[in-house]
This record gives sequence, C-alpha cells and structure tokens, in this order.
Amino acid sequence: MCQVNTDPMKSQTAFLEVVIPPDIIYEETSGDLMVPEGGSAKLVCKARGFPKPRVIWRREDGGEIILRGGPSTKTRVQSVEGEVLSLTKVTRSEMGAYLCIAANGVPPSVSKRMMVHVHCKC
Repeated sequence: MCQVNTDPMKSQTAFLEVVIPPDIIYEETSGDLMVPEGGSAKLVCKARGFPKPRVIWRREDGGEIILRGGPSTKTRVQSVEGEVLSLTKVTRSEMGAYLCIAANGVPPSVSKRMMVHVHCKC
C-alpha cells in the first residue's frame, strides 16, 4: 500500500507479481543418446520459471519429427510440446540434433541441444 500525506490523505493499493525467466534444470534433463536402429529413445527436458515454462521440441536441422502411434501409424510434425519426447522404432534418418526450447513469455527463452545417435543392428 502506498500512502501520500496530502490534504485530504490519499492511499493506493497495488499488487506486484514477480516473474522469472525460464531455466533448464540440467540435472533432470537428458544428454546425448545412443540408440539401436529399431529401438526407442526417450528425451526429457525439465525447466523452471514463473509462469511455468512451456517446453517445445524441434529438430535442429528443421526436419520433421516422426511420431509412431502403432504398427502402421506414422505422423510427421515440425514440433512436439511437452517435457518428454518419445521416439519409437528409430531409423537412421532420425539421427541428429534435437532442441528442447523452454519459454514462458519472460525473455529470454532457453534451449538445450541433444544428439540422438542411431547405430545399425547389422
């Protein structure tokens, strides 16, 4: 509350909301992965801040992320929202750098790069 000693006296109440830019919690976030071809990869990206950051996954090369929902279901997307990116039945074409980007409207947004290496089960 702010009070000004005038005649007549005036007072004003205000609310202050403290915002915190996003920060990636490295101890709880995945590093680079080595995955056998046909195997699965689970990438985790945890972030903190206020308001709670939104996490988005993208491929660094701008390529599509392939999501497989069943034996014959395959969806190609530019980005995936959420702390966990699950890749199944991984092929060598999915090898490369993935970015997790955390943003909450308070600059700056932050990102972490994770490499997914796929080795042949020859």
